[in-house]
Amino acid sequence: MTTKTKKGVDTLVEEIGKLSVIELSELVKALQDKFGVSAAAPVQVAVQAGGDAAQAKAEEKSEFNVRMTSCGDKKIQVLKVLRELTGLGLKEAKDMIDNLPKDIKEDMPKEEAQNMKGKLEEVGATVELT
Repeated sequence: MTTKTKKGVDTLVEEIGKLSVIELSELVKALQDKFGVSAAAPVQVAVQAGGDAAQAKAEEKSEFNVRMTSCGDKKIQVLKVLRELTGLGLKEAKDMIDNLPKDIKEDMPKEEAQNMKGKLEEVGATVELT
């Protein structure tokens, strides 16, 4: 790419970065119509590159699933903590542990999910937030 072309591309990128989300959407639609292509993935990148911090904050994940992938060596301790955290009966909690990996709680606020994860990991379980 020549220097002149690079400067032209840089200028175009700067101008696109100044567009509102609605204007960007209109631009993408016009380009799709003109060239007969779909640009679903590049649109997301362009929106993020636009620097709209409020939109990025709104898209931040707020609910998590707590997924246990392993109970480790201390199955009984994990079982006790699992029952305490979920309110499950002995049989249900045991069945859950016997069928890992499994979501043990869904759609939890971030802080609660991290708290549950920490308590289970303290007794040897392997847990992830999804």
